[in-house]
Amino acid sequence: MYMIDTTLMKERLAEDLEVLTTELKELGIHNPQNSKDWIAIPQDVEVFEADENVSADRVEDWEERNATINALEVSYNDLILALQKIEDGAYGICEIGGEEIEEERLLADPSARTCMEHMGEEVELSL
Repeated sequence: MYMIDTTLMKERLAEDLEVLTTELKELGIHNPQNSKDWIAIPQDVEVFEADENVSADRVEDWEERNATINALEVSYNDLILALQKIEDGAYGICEIGGEEIEEERLLADPSARTCMEHMGEEVELSL
């Protein structure tokens, strides 16, 4: 049994959350109806172009922004959850097996939701 320094982890998580939030704000907006959701916005919303090539480029840009937001949003939600777990006293407990998450895993990824044994199943928790 070990004692992870939750004060240190909370600081790291808050710093990571700040950086990630800045990245997300560059790509989209936070959905006011769903706190876990971010919505991609087109890069140049004020310019409308009739040219098909320009329109196709804008659609492609929006699709890339949306895919990036979807990936970042998973990390964002994991950070929020980890911070909540610290507050609730449940930080560092594997969501699948209930055992303690290894210290080295938490140091490598402070928002880890599972122990190393259940790492492969962590993706399923986000779905």
